[in-house]
Amino acid sequence: MGIVPLPSHIHYELLLQILERQTLPSLNPASGEYNQAKQVVVSLRKALAYQKTLEDRCSQSDRTVEHRWSLNEQQTL
Repeated sequence: MGIVPLPSHIHYELLLQILERQTLPSLNPASGEYNQAKQVVVSLRKALAYQKTLEDRCSQSDRTVEHRWSLNEQQTL
């Protein structure tokens, strides 16, 4: 079967680290902006979990997952 291109996990991790280490500490925990930033963190964690589930399903159906670092990589589809 064909290759399934997906974002590299490091993309999620970088965003999560920026949000958790820099964005959240710069906001007032009682503010709406803080709550919204927390929701972004939750959404990113869910997205990574969904991607891992997709990777598992692809593996079970003999599809190869290729983690991409950028859109500029050579297309192999």
